[in-house]
Amino acid sequence: MANPRARKVADRIKEVVAKRLDKGLRDPRLGFVTITDVQVTGDLQHASIFYTVYGTDQERADSAAALTAATGMLRTEVGRNLNTRLTPSLEFIPDGVPENAASIEALLREARERDELTLSSAATAQYAGDPDPYVKPREHVDEVDEELEDDALDDDPR
Repeated sequence: MANPRARKVADRIKEVVAKRLDKGLRDPRLGFVTITDVQVTGDLQHASIFYTVYGTDQERADSAAALTAATGMLRTEVGRNLNTRLTPSLEFIPDGVPENAASIEALLREARERDELTLSSAATAQYAGDPDPYVKPREHVDEVDEELEDDALDDDPR
């Protein structure tokens, strides 16, 4: 939504719908609904309202049905409070933020468990080969090597 006017209209729609839902609807199916975001098309003809519902899957389904039934009344309320020539059509879309957050939490929990497992196995780990795998220089020199060095010094004309 690059249009700043569309962003302002979306913010205003969010306020109006949230206030109306806070006052309450006469529908007993409506649960604890939170409006998370509103996106408006560039021509201000259509508004997508994202919402979350606190509760069980049945309460989410009931709240979705209640919002669908109240769309006309909410559109009228939006039209009264907006200073636009046309009132945008409203579409209610359940927001996937809680489900995404829950899946991310599960992944982070699994990563922490794997890290702890790795640390515990690393604490008791031993090297696969020799304790000191690096090659060290020889400590003794062969007699043949000493004789070769002596011959090389004798041949030196200096």
